[in-house]
Amino acid sequence: MAQLQDESSRTDILNRLKRAEGQLRGIQRMLEAGEPCLDIASQMAAVRKALDSAYVRMTVCFMQQEMRAQLHLSEEDAPKLEAMLGDVQTLLGKVR
Repeated sequence: MAQLQDESSRTDILNRLKRAEGQLRGIQRMLEAGEPCLDIASQMAAVRKALDSAYVRMTVCFMQQEMRAQLHLSEEDAPKLEAMLGDVQTLLGKVR
């Protein structure tokens, strides 16, 4: 399986995961403090959304990387690919 080659994409995904990690720690503190279940559930939903967003971003980055490599796309084809995969990311972000 291929690895993400683009450093900025990897950094973006790592930052998303670190934010989700912080949210999870916050949920643990909420549980320890005896916060209301509805408040905790709301934060859990936010973490799930953050993880889903990171997954979609990683998937789109992988698709972009592999399509460029496998289809031998030229630099002038890059904007069309970016636009198409931007639409794919938007669509996948709405799946739930």
